[in-house]
Amino acid sequence: MARFLQHLKKKQLSEKNKKIYKMKEKLTPLEPKIFVGDIHSLMESPSPSISIPVKVVNKSKNPLPRYETLGSAGMDLRANIEATIELESLERVIVPTGLFIELPSGYEAQIRPRSGLAFKKGLSLANSLGTIDSDYRGEIGIIMINLSKETQTIEPSERIAQMVIARYEQAAFYEVLALSDSERGEGGFGSTDKKI
Repeated sequence: MARFLQHLKKKQLSEKNKKIYKMKEKLTPLEPKIFVGDIHSLMESPSPSISIPVKVVNKSKNPLPRYETLGSAGMDLRANIEATIELESLERVIVPTGLFIELPSGYEAQIRPRSGLAFKKGLSLANSLGTIDSDYRGEIGIIMINLSKETQTIEPSERIAQMVIARYEQAAFYEVLALSDSERGEGGFGSTDKKI
């Protein structure tokens, strides 16, 4: 009888381990992705990663920002303007987007220049990188600057910047009398350059 119970216990444990192994096979590590849009589009998203909903109010005539490829880190933001803007050399302007977002706590939206505009027109962002905090509820405005020597234009609905959603941590500072030693010490600008 004792041998029979021992055999039964081993069999039950074996079946349990098989089930756990099968469950582990089905599980795959997923990286969180930000989703901007309506919940129906979220459910139909082809991306295999987890999407984190971001509330958005779109007062522009442009479509919502979107990831152009599955590997895209940023979404293009478009100019919400009625007429072409002319920007003189080194002139700055805030270009409205018509977008208002509500980010989850612990996330920020980074506003970055577009490489194509920077190379072709010399247009960049005066405050790059720009940050949108999770508690900001105003319109997203893009501070554009013309770094070229010629007058440049910004057209209605033109893609003017990229928005990257990222997690962040808040630091807790505490005062001390001295810092710990390190190999670098107080070496600053160019201190790590080495002559070969």
